[in-house]
Amino acid sequence: MATDAKPGSTDEAAHPLASRDELREARYHRNGFILLFAILVVAPAVVYPLFLMQALCFALFACAFNLLLGFGGLLSFGHAMFLGMAGYVSAYAAKTWGLTPELAILAGTATATALGVVSGLIAIRRQGIYFAMITLALAQMVYFFCLQAPFTGGEDGIQTGPRGKLLGLLPLNGLAMYYTVFVIFALGFFLIHRVIHSPFGQVLKAIRDNEARAVSLGYRTERYKLAAFIMSAALSGLAGATKAIVFQQASLTDVHWTMSGEVVLMTLVGGLGTVFGPVVGAFVLVAMESYLSELGSWFTVAEGVIFVACVLAFRRGIVGELEAWLRRRRHKR
Repeated sequence: MATDAKPGSTDEAAHPLASRDELREARYHRNGFILLFAILVVAPAVVYPLFLMQALCFALFACAFNLLLGFGGLLSFGHAMFLGMAGYVSAYAAKTWGLTPELAILAGTATATALGVVSGLIAIRRQGIYFAMITLALAQMVYFFCLQAPFTGGEDGIQTGPRGKLLGLLPLNGLAMYYTVFVIFALGFFLIHRVIHSPFGQVLKAIRDNEARAVSLGYRTERYKLAAFIMSAALSGLAGATKAIVFQQASLTDVHWTMSGEVVLMTLVGGLGTVFGPVVGAFVLVAMESYLSELGSWFTVAEGVIFVACVLAFRRGIVGELEAWLRRRRHKR
């Protein structure tokens, strides 16, 4: 079998049965991981840490959504319910129950996971636009619950929640908070990468491409889709719970339907079905919101123009187009 590794090379020895494309993809992902994490480690020296923490939380949220849509083919219009509900529970647990930040984040993640199980059992029986509309309806129910529930604070939300001390020892201030968020993002991102490239992920891609064929091969597709939905909900909750601790508040903004639309934009702009695309898309969107907010009411117009330009210029998303260009370049050699 042909490989692009030289005889006796480390890659060939480690993967004697791997194809040339598989080895190239593995090297691409390895180099991408190293570059991404190296940039994020030194980024606080040149970029405002609070901006980076917000972008990392949304990047994890977008990666979780991409697991469901990009690799499972399931379009959810209600993912904000996991982000927002986890944020409320995390902020309430830290402020009212006095939990340490890691326990508060776990409480929010567990709530989002449970919500993902319930909503997944309801929605996963439908496909296409029906699935999307059911998730939107469920998300609206969660939104109005958060609006009316006494512990959420209504339209004011939960304010001035404490960050506390990590493991009861390390105060989460400044760079300590940033690197905590960085570690949470890195673990979530690595987990998603492993899931995508596991046998489970391969079956999920097969269901996305041709569910009828996957059924004919004997796979219980509903179980795979439900598992992907729950994992996506849990990781979205992890992002929302972490965000609530970082900004010391939880509000209706994160559970509103517009947040579900924003995560779709992050994924599409970065590159649907790519590993690094949602991260790039999240940083682009957060940067736009930060630097274009000075335009006031014209912000939405400028944002719309930029998104239209991105869709026209990068049909596969920013990372998707970059990967396509690299493939064309390799084939010309």
